[in-house]
Amino acid sequence: MRWEERLFELFDDLEGQASALYDVERGAELADRSHAEYHHVALAGRLVASLGSPVALEVAGVGRVEGELRRTGDGWCLLSGHRQDWIVRTARIHVVHGASERSVPEVAWSPLQRLGVGSALRRLAESGARCVLHLADGAQHEGVVRRVGQDFVEVESPAGTRLLVAFDGIAAVQSR
Repeated sequence: MRWEERLFELFDDLEGQASALYDVERGAELADRSHAEYHHVALAGRLVASLGSPVALEVAGVGRVEGELRRTGDGWCLLSGHRQDWIVRTARIHVVHGASERSVPEVAWSPLQRLGVGSALRRLAESGARCVLHLADGAQHEGVVRRVGQDFVEVESPAGTRLLVAFDGIAAVQSR
C-alpha cells in the first residue's frame, strides 16, 4: 500500500500547486479589473463616502479649508469648520486630504445629493447670514445673499450695493 499512499500524496501535492496557481492568477485578474474600473470613480463619489469625516480641501482662490464634511451635492460640498461653514464648489477643489478610501457610485446617492449649488445658496439667503464669497481668481466679496438665480447669486454688500456673481466664478462661500 505504500505506492498508493505515495500516489495520493502526489495528487494532493499537485492539487495544492494547482490551487495556489489559480489563487495567484485570480488575484492578478481581480487587481487588473479593479484598476480598469477605477477610471469610473468620480471625486464626488469619494466625497460622498467621506461624509461625516474631517477633511481638508485645497481650493483655488481660497487655499486650505478644513472641517467636517457635512453634505455633498451636484458640484458642491459643505464643510463645517470652527465657527464657520464653507460651501465649496467641487470644480475648484485641487486636493482633498483625509478622504475615505471608499467611493459611493452615483446611482446610490440620495435625491438630496443631486441638488445643485443653488439649493445651498438659497438656504444661505433664507438665513440672512453674512458671508464671504471667495472667487476662483482670489477676489472676495462680503455681504448677505439676497436672491439666487439659475446660474448666479445676488449679494448685498455692507455698503448696500448689489452684486451679481456667476456660479462659475465662485470657489467657496464662507458663512459665520
